[in-house]
Amino acid sequence: MKALVPVKRVVDYNVKVRVKSDGTGVDVANVKMSMNPFDEIAVEEATRLKEKGALTEVVAVSCGVTQCQETLRTAMAIGADRGILVETAEELQPLAVAKLLKALVDKEKPDLIILGKQAIDDDCNQTGQMLAALLDLPQATFASKVEVADGHAVVTREVDGGLETIKLKLPAVITTDLRLNEPRYVTLPNIMKAKKKPLDTVKPADLGVDVSPRIKTLKVSEPPKRGAGVKVPDVATLVAKLKNEAKVI
Repeated sequence: MKALVPVKRVVDYNVKVRVKSDGTGVDVANVKMSMNPFDEIAVEEATRLKEKGALTEVVAVSCGVTQCQETLRTAMAIGADRGILVETAEELQPLAVAKLLKALVDKEKPDLIILGKQAIDDDCNQTGQMLAALLDLPQATFASKVEVADGHAVVTREVDGGLETIKLKLPAVITTDLRLNEPRYVTLPNIMKAKKKPLDTVKPADLGVDVSPRIKTLKVSEPPKRGAGVKVPDVATLVAKLKNEAKVI
């Protein structure tokens, strides 16, 4: 059984994001980049399934600029067997990524596609669902536990009311949540081994996919600074402030 694990290169979660002075986007010049944390969880889960014998091969995929090779090498250091980079300098939106992944799924024929529920840069939470729709495959989002056996995946997923357990027939699409696992520390020997693992590069045109942006960003701005809070002596004063000053009641 084969698993396909898409991974995204994003601004590291420890970095304080700055908006460009012209409001056209986020400043990423000389900023530390890393693998999207939810995708890192997906790679770890696929690696654990391979270690249990449920999978035989894990293929990491990334779409974006040449530097995404570093993200793929990290995925291979965690446990992926090989990597595929869909190289493009175009701004990639969720639907374009889903179409690229569909083309790769049609080519690779994996039994399981497992990816992060969302990326921490755009917070779209769309790619996994769009991919499942394009492939017409069963999906389980926000997975906190995954078990694979006998051609099925049993997934415990986090919902508003608590937990929900569903059984999917493979092939299927699964998106990972934070509580699924804690990714392992990548050791130096594994980093060195990852450098020798195969990494293929293709272009969107090779896959027959048009990745032109369908949504235009008009302006990016920082949220307004919050004002200082005030203490009130009693409920009556609180209600009066909410009504007269905040005007929310």
